[in-house]
Amino acid sequence: MQKTYKTADFDYVLPDELIAKYPLKTRSASRLLVINRATQQIKHQQFSDLINYISPQDLVVFNNTKVLPARFFGNKETGGKVEFLIERILTNETALAHIRTSKSLKPGAKINLNPNYSVEILGRHNNLFEIKFNDNIHKILTEIGEMPLPPYMERAPEKSDLDRYQTVYAKQEGAVAAPTAGLHFDEQMLAQIKNKIEVTLHVGAGTFQPVRVENLNEHVMHSEWMDLPRTVCDAVNKASQVLAVGTTSVRCLETAGRGGEIKPYQGETDIFIYPGCEFKVVDKLLTNFHLPKSTLMMLVCAFGGYDLMMRAYEEAVREKYRFYSYGDAMLIV
Repeated sequence: MQKTYKTADFDYVLPDELIAKYPLKTRSASRLLVINRATQQIKHQQFSDLINYISPQDLVVFNNTKVLPARFFGNKETGGKVEFLIERILTNETALAHIRTSKSLKPGAKINLNPNYSVEILGRHNNLFEIKFNDNIHKILTEIGEMPLPPYMERAPEKSDLDRYQTVYAKQEGAVAAPTAGLHFDEQMLAQIKNKIEVTLHVGAGTFQPVRVENLNEHVMHSEWMDLPRTVCDAVNKASQVLAVGTTSVRCLETAGRGGEIKPYQGETDIFIYPGCEFKVVDKLLTNFHLPKSTLMMLVCAFGGYDLMMRAYEEAVREKYRFYSYGDAMLIV
């Protein structure tokens, strides 16, 4: 009989000093925890050893989303400070955003960003605000936006984050969080992987949110925009095995393969993968270490097996692996 899991089952204790606040000097210098589902064995490797686990028949799938400098600040006409975090760009002038301010903003309110740029509040959609800029969004964000580092880093972004909180293969602008498993790859490692292909999923801020209901069936999954073209479907169908780089690549592939046959898909996905879900496409997973009680923690437990993954996390803590976005990596084979 299939075990029923509760949100509390995906909790674990992590000492604060194991949260990676900064990246290593070299992208590929991270450690790699390798978990074998068949043998139930756990091995300690270096990220550069990853190439030894990729066969010529494997198709490696990367998410080529590019992180926006999506956080910026302004002032109300009364002088109060406002913090914005773009969640989704709608047009060249409008977007959906998270807003932090002392008092809620009403439609029509104007926020001054600097002497040249301003934002108008158009309306509210649940916990997001629709906003309109007085100029091109991409132009404004390039000039005044900050990289939206995750809250657990507890620091302001620095100039180096413009490069390091971005994969070297990022192309399609639209994410507000990095697909972190890809941050370990440098150009040299990428060149060693011959059979690879790209999908796009624009990671939203919801990726950091813990699940707040105890019954997983009651969780409302955040939605993210993705694009999986015909070329990916053809490559997947020819491959012996598929190695997904990151949980976002998994979400892309499993969304497109939900019907049992992988098909091109462009649009929103709110797929929620947790233990008991069946994987249709992905055979191997490269991922980072995830927040307790998060949907990503549930996804990796679904893929690797709950007991094995919880044991792997315990060992990673014991061996002082570096956790979260700028941390070490895990390969599940």
